[in-house]
Amino acid sequence: MSASGYFACYNVSVLNPSRIWQTDNVLKSELPILAFQIAFTALLSRVLFFILKPLHQPRLISQIFVGLLLTPPLIGRFTSVFEFIFPVNGVLNVEVLSHIGLIFYAFLSGLEMNLNTILNVKKKAASIALAGIIFPLVMAPVFYALHRNFFDSGAESLEQSTSNAYLIWTLVLTITGFPVLAHTLSELKLLYTGLGKAAFTTAMISDTYGWILFTLLVPFSINGERAIYSVLSTIIFIVVCIFVLRPIILRYIDSKTEKDEWDDDQLLFVVMGLFACSYVTDILGTHGIVGAFVYGLILPHGKFADLVMSISDDFIGGFLAPLFFIGTGMRLMLLSIFHQAHWPLTVLVGLLLCVPKILSTLFATFFFGMRTRDGLALGLLLNTKGAMALIMLNIAWDRSIFSKQTYAVITSAVLFMTVVASPVINAVYKPRKRFEQNKLKAIQKLRVDAELRILACVHNTRQATGMISIIESFNATRLSPIHVFALYLVELTGRAAALVAAHMEKPSSQPGDQNLTRSQAELESINNVFEAFGEIYDAVRVETLNVVSAFATIHEDIYNSANEKRTSLILLPFHKQLSSEGALETTSVVYKDVNLNVMQDAPCSVGIFVDRDLGSLSKMNFRILMLFVGGPDDREALAVAWRMAGHPGIRLSVVRILLFDEAADVDTSIHAEAQGILSAVMDSEKQKELDDEYINSFRLMAVNNNDSISYSEIDVHTGEDIPAVLNELEKIGCDLYIVGQGNCRNSRVFSNLLEWCDCLELGVIGDILASNNFGSRSSLLVVQQYGYGGMVFGKQPNHTRTNNDGFESLVVKIR
Repeated sequence: MSASGYFACYNVSVLNPSRIWQTDNVLKSELPILAFQIAFTALLSRVLFFILKPLHQPRLISQIFVGLLLTPPLIGRFTSVFEFIFPVNGVLNVEVLSHIGLIFYAFLSGLEMNLNTILNVKKKAASIALAGIIFPLVMAPVFYALHRNFFDSGAESLEQSTSNAYLIWTLVLTITGFPVLAHTLSELKLLYTGLGKAAFTTAMISDTYGWILFTLLVPFSINGERAIYSVLSTIIFIVVCIFVLRPIILRYIDSKTEKDEWDDDQLLFVVMGLFACSYVTDILGTHGIVGAFVYGLILPHGKFADLVMSISDDFIGGFLAPLFFIGTGMRLMLLSIFHQAHWPLTVLVGLLLCVPKILSTLFATFFFGMRTRDGLALGLLLNTKGAMALIMLNIAWDRSIFSKQTYAVITSAVLFMTVVASPVINAVYKPRKRFEQNKLKAIQKLRVDAELRILACVHNTRQATGMISIIESFNATRLSPIHVFALYLVELTGRAAALVAAHMEKPSSQPGDQNLTRSQAELESINNVFEAFGEIYDAVRVETLNVVSAFATIHEDIYNSANEKRTSLILLPFHKQLSSEGALETTSVVYKDVNLNVMQDAPCSVGIFVDRDLGSLSKMNFRILMLFVGGPDDREALAVAWRMAGHPGIRLSVVRILLFDEAADVDTSIHAEAQGILSAVMDSEKQKELDDEYINSFRLMAVNNNDSISYSEIDVHTGEDIPAVLNELEKIGCDLYIVGQGNCRNSRVFSNLLEWCDCLELGVIGDILASNNFGSRSSLLVVQQYGYGGMVFGKQPNHTRTNNDGFESLVVKIR
């Protein structure tokens, strides 16, 4: 009898003793059963993952819960159903495949580790990770003793040998699941916050420490007195792999990768190396996953690692590895905890197992000056467990180190630690709603001598070059410098930990990574472009950042970056780019969705840049035309244009479009529905007063004191007049249009025109100017002001109209 119950036996008929397959045709007898089991578990785990998605749970949890569903209290109580899904003669095949999946999982875990970060670890991350191991090492044996003391001796007895149980119990509590934590941070949109970066790096180091402890101590629970020889031989093997085998592999793989010579057969031989390393460590008496992990760690990262993961991750992570985690859930007999009189004390011990890691992290972060709340959150995050903890638990089960009651207590605690982390952190930090409502995060409200902080988002190098052109026009001076944060947006297409680790450091700084992935090469190119720009101007500081996230939620990472960097403006690239024929062609529709999402609740003002090869400002008389209709977005656009006008090579013309008669009619339905983030929505008269006040201030301080700035007005009476006015202005020509987005204008004319817009993020005027049918060759910047999105403006009273000769004395009247 094993720890899990009784042995199960079944007959195997030998039909072909002289052939390789001595039993019946496995393609007919066993493969259909195995395929059904894989399909059933994969489908059920995906359904549970979808159900648990609002709680931001990792796939590993849903897979374990599938195993729980198959235990006797639930589906397992129906013997016929359980035996149909998992017949006795199919268990061995499932076990073999699950362990192959586990070896591959360990290999991918090593492949996604950033060895450069591990070897160049900072003191803070190393100290927190070390404290998170020392405290559980000290406190865990105490909790195990309490568990044995509280457990009712009248019930079914616990394990007799306690030394190995002490060891496994303690090691499980010291482990942090790095891939699981990376998924949690990505789901909660904390990955690129200060807390997220600290947790990510610390978890990577803690996971490395966990592998070291696993290698050094687990053999003692497997091999007893002979374990010292297993440990020493395994250490020698690891040293040989890192310092002898790794340089050879790097040279071979890099040369093949650089020439793109990989085919399936060659990749097969490289991947077979993981089974060889796994077999060696298994023979040495450690565990097969140690060899697989080390092999993944020594392989070159970059393009090759990306290639291997793209081929194997879906199959391994989606079909094979889940079989192992489901088996973990099937062994968990929760009811065994409650089949004794002192079960409340046992449950209390299980809850107390969460404490050591949190206390140790809180203690360590206190010395580094972190807030108590951040220390608690970091402790909760580092408490998440992953595959290694489950592997240790399965070793304890298979070798009868744990009784089913002890296994149930420690496994339940591990699941509780992992499950509770995401909801608690999400409730405490509320990442999606924690931005301060500060109306000063707008260019209009910036002081003249304040630093302008811009978050420039790009998807590729071409967009980075265009962003530099528009940023250059913002007129950086020593009095009012500019701090540019270039943010490269990378779509999350695989394992979160692997992609993030690949982009943590500059690619060029990583030894053995000259064969970069496409995204790494793009990041390096973008970094070079912005660094070159920063070296030209003394008043410009540049930092290159990147975020890795699904495009459906990447706007939240942009919010976090803008909020943390305290930016006043987010610059976004338009989803179309100029073709060789001179027309705007769609680069990616997904980019449009990203822009729309960003403009919903951005923590500062937003600008969308439509680049028609704006080029450098080196030429004189760079002409900017700013169109002002009214409202907060137009005031912010005027503030941007006003700042640009300070550049010595720029000539600015501001044209105010005045609405009369039919064009001035108010759309009452929009007025009723408009919502803003201010405490009260300003009425139309207040908006009109703010427009007049800002225009008058601009004319007094800028137009009258600078010959390169002009101001004029145009009357508009009907909706048909607006395109006509824009066509008249286009004939005069300019290099750059600047307009307000005009969200939720309560003008009936603009509401009607909005229904015909292809690009709502540009607003009515911006959509017309960006249309290929309009035929403009000028670039366009559309601005949305922070804090006033959705504001409304009402009827315009009589205006006193003046103009300046700097814009060819243009006053257009259309009757």
